[in-house]
Amino acid sequence: MNSKICIIGCGWLGFPLAKKLIKLGNTVHGSTTSKEKLSQLEDAQINPFLIQFSSEGVIGNLKSCLNNCKTLIVNIPPGLRKNPGNDYVKQMTHFVECIEESSVENVLFIGSTSVYDDEQGFPVINENSPTSNDNIPIQLLEVEALFSKNKNFKTTILRFSGLFAEDRHPAKYLSGKTNLKNGDAPINLIHRDDCISIIISVVKSNIWNTIINASTPSHPTKKNYYTSICESLQIPIPEFDNTTISKGKIIDSTKLVQLLDYDFKIKSLL
Repeated sequence: MNSKICIIGCGWLGFPLAKKLIKLGNTVHGSTTSKEKLSQLEDAQINPFLIQFSSEGVIGNLKSCLNNCKTLIVNIPPGLRKNPGNDYVKQMTHFVECIEESSVENVLFIGSTSVYDDEQGFPVINENSPTSNDNIPIQLLEVEALFSKNKNFKTTILRFSGLFAEDRHPAKYLSGKTNLKNGDAPINLIHRDDCISIIISVVKSNIWNTIINASTPSHPTKKNYYTSICESLQIPIPEFDNTTISKGKIIDSTKLVQLLDYDFKIKSLL
């Protein structure tokens, strides 16, 4: 690899991704919403840009950030659970209009498997499975469509399950909590290292105009998994409500493995 790549969103996932791409010989333009992080990006040899998105438009020099970049990686957490009033679709509409006027030919959009409903019986979910009709998933799907249906560039939607790594693990958030639901449901998680490797594989292999689900091919129950992890970390284990029927799903990554000939770095969660 030896090209100019733009990453919109150099945070917990995007920053180590950018550093890996640079090690592979690429030039990387990267955005952050924090002035304090500009120097951190620059120190990592990332060309830094301060970019923010609002319903009114794009704040910052997005044109320069995209300049001469053939590949764009969009890694922007929508933040709809914390701020349900956000007009994520309007924000991304402004973004897409800027991409149309740029040199970008290929877009890798980081999405989420939360667009699929949890159900009793834990159905196996692939890229052709029905998506949710709830409000937040609908907005996520509308934004995916803004990119995938645009004829000015090619887009691949990469839907990740819940991301984790040693420095950010959901078990730490759930530790000591009580009356948690869906204890018998299967876990759908993916390690950040796998996410980075998968993104690079998609870009390197030129896999465009498709949707790919990505989840570790290990799905222990939430109760067993979080109990085990909390015990290993020596923190209080969570307690689950066993009186209600659990709902969940199993994200199938078969398409990912076949398209990329991909071998997961983290194969088992326990």
